Amino acid sequence: MSRFDALTLRHLRALRAVTEHGSLTAAATYLGLSPPAVHAQLRALEDLIGAPLVLRAEHGAFIPTQEGRAVLEAQTQIAVALDSCERRVAALQAGHAGSVVLGVVTTGIYFAAQLVALLGRAFPDIDVTLRVEGREAMVAALSSHEVDLAIMGRPPRRPAVEAAPIGPHPHVLIAPPDHPLAQADPVMPADLLAQTFLARETGSGTRILMTRYLDRIGEGTPWRMIEMGSNETIKQAVIAGLGIALISQHTVAQELRSGQLVMLKSIGLPILRSWFLIRPQDAAISAAVQRIHDHVLALNGSFLPAPPC
Repeated sequence: MSRFDALTLRHLRALRAVTEHGSLTAAATYLGLSPPAVHAQLRALEDLIGAPLVLRAEHGAFIPTQEGRAVLEAQTQIAVALDSCERRVAALQAGHAGSVVLGVVTTGIYFAAQLVALLGRAFPDIDVTLRVEGREAMVAALSSHEVDLAIMGRPPRRPAVEAAPIGPHPHVLIAPPDHPLAQADPVMPADLLAQTFLARETGSGTRILMTRYLDRIGEGTPWRMIEMGSNETIKQAVIAGLGIALISQHTVAQELRSGQLVMLKSIGLPILRSWFLIRPQDAAISAAVQRIHDHVLALNGSFLPAPPC
């Protein structure tokens, strides 16, 4: 009864050496073993296979039997697979291959695709997967190590992270071009607080920034807000005249250039923040993740939307 599960690479190397070099002595010299050791490996392999694997030809050299040729074919495939594995492991260790999950908060969707395309051209053998989430979901993904790196506007307090700024992140007040405050310079706080503000859901970084700004300039004066589920919805609602919004300038760069929206001029605007590249402190960093991390930092925010003239 054959026992293929007990085969070892040493058994297979002994068979290969004997059939290629023709004798136990020559095989032993090639392998750096004694002839009895090679003979023992060969006999053990035949016992495991349950069939003779070599026979002596008329000239005295060992040649493989049909069973021996079948085992040698398998040994060749194993050698090729191991060689491929060795090269793959070396590439992974050097950061020339691997996979990276890059998380980007929803506000960054307007530059995320371009960034991933840049990374794909720079590192064609590294699989960069883009994951877009709201702020709270992204913080949870960092905590559970579902993302290797994340780009967001404000580093979380938990989990503990390493955060590096990668470029400016200005926030502006937007309105339709025919809005009564569109030409004011500056818009006075009382006039601003009389408006209806369109905002993202609770927990959104942009909403937190808007709330702090309005509370600061209004010194506690109440203001009206309508909550909306996405930046696209907010932009369309502002264009339609339903209200004004404090929003990342990067999400409205195209609409500002086309004249569909305008930036209001008021005290303390634009609010200048930074985008941060973040990774969990307790995560094991692969070479591929490190290369992507360093390359994003080296881009110096060149992938961010240019401000409108």
